[in-house]
Amino acid sequence: RRPGAAAACMEEEEEEGDGGGRGAARGPAAPARFVRCLYAVGFLDLFGVSMVVPLMNLHIKSLGASHTVAGIIGSLYGVMQLFSSTLVGCWSDIVGRRYSLLACILLSALGYFLLGTSTTVFLFALSRVPVGVFKHTLSISKALLSDLVLERDRPLVMGRFNAASSVGFILGPVVGGYLAEFEGGFYQTSFICASIFLLNGGLVWMLPWSEEKTGNNEHYHDKATNSLSAKSNYDLHLKSATSRAMTNNSFFQSPWVQVATVLKKIKGIAGSNLWDIFLVRFLMSVAILLYYSNFTLALEERFGVKPLFAGYLLSYSSSLGVLAGCLLGPITRLYRHNTYRLLLHSSTFTCVLVLLYASALSMWMVILSSTFLAFSTTIGRTCIIDLELTAGGNEASGTLLGVGQSVTSVGRIIAPLLSGIAQEFSPCGPPSLAVGLALVAIVIMNANKEKYCSHGRVKSKNQ
Repeated sequence: RRPGAAAACMEEEEEEGDGGGRGAARGPAAPARFVRCLYAVGFLDLFGVSMVVPLMNLHIKSLGASHTVAGIIGSLYGVMQLFSSTLVGCWSDIVGRRYSLLACILLSALGYFLLGTSTTVFLFALSRVPVGVFKHTLSISKALLSDLVLERDRPLVMGRFNAASSVGFILGPVVGGYLAEFEGGFYQTSFICASIFLLNGGLVWMLPWSEEKTGNNEHYHDKATNSLSAKSNYDLHLKSATSRAMTNNSFFQSPWVQVATVLKKIKGIAGSNLWDIFLVRFLMSVAILLYYSNFTLALEERFGVKPLFAGYLLSYSSSLGVLAGCLLGPITRLYRHNTYRLLLHSSTFTCVLVLLYASALSMWMVILSSTFLAFSTTIGRTCIIDLELTAGGNEASGTLLGVGQSVTSVGRIIAPLLSGIAQEFSPCGPPSLAVGLALVAIVIMNANKEKYCSHGRVKSKNQ
């Protein structure tokens, strides 16, 4: 089932799409219906999660946990995500997307069900284990999308997938907050979240997987016909057939064989020439996290703005992020699908906007920077994933997406520490530090311009 195209496409942040031209001729609605179903999977996933997450701190404190214990349990989840992202992503390359996605959804449902029965701090911590290890449904869904669509369509499809997921993240807290008003509201919310994950599992099980196979075969055929030589065509078909044959049977192989294959894939990624791309992702992730780290507190200290207004401003930015995801298709066509150039420009724009926020003299400048930052960060996240997938190749998209998630997890661990140190000097310390990190990322991209542009030229030829 799992493809193995050697051409190019590898990691997270994304968009969908059939950009027109000969891509539109690759099959009427074959993968189209499949892709739309994956949008629903992404929506339900973040809708269920965002119902529960805002209520968790209140619940664990109601169980008698101290702030320190609550922080340790929260960090435990991040650490588990850090180490499991790459492993689960690589595992999805081996056993196939269908079984790995189903396993992650069902085990996450188990975690939220246990959360709904957590009457002690120990049970609460225990319920976070299956979620921390297996809550990688979005990454696997993105890997599946990259398997289904052509390279030129990937930013559009990934952008729409992110937009659908973001809508769920916007609506979930509203529903969760309403349910929390009732007696035992947290437990009810957790059970509803678990039920949503079970519903999602049923949706994945009923997906038209035969169409996914057809879409993959056509995907390979299009790439093969655009290859530059007969040898590359032969290699492409050989790798595709080998990969599909392996993944059709690997789910039932010995666990030891699967573990050995996972480690071999991870070793291959570790020895690859992708360090600069992951470093850019890390630096930009930390920069954006620093921007948001003390956003509410900084607005209160600098402008006397109440937390409620800051919350409205963050919701406004999230809504604009959804719009940006929907506009990625026209934007990438405007840039002629040059992901490197779009990433460089969006990162530069992000750096300038964060600098504007750090030096803002009025709330209007903050609102202006937040408005355009929602667009630049959404575009940047999608472009860096597309660039990873293009540079890394489509044979291990799950592994690449997992490594990217791990890189972001490291950023989530480091950013609060850097933010705390920077705030000792000034409320503007975290965003000022973010500007410096973004500048370093831009310098790295410029230093490796030839490498990025070479991937862009290959991509253009395949279109």
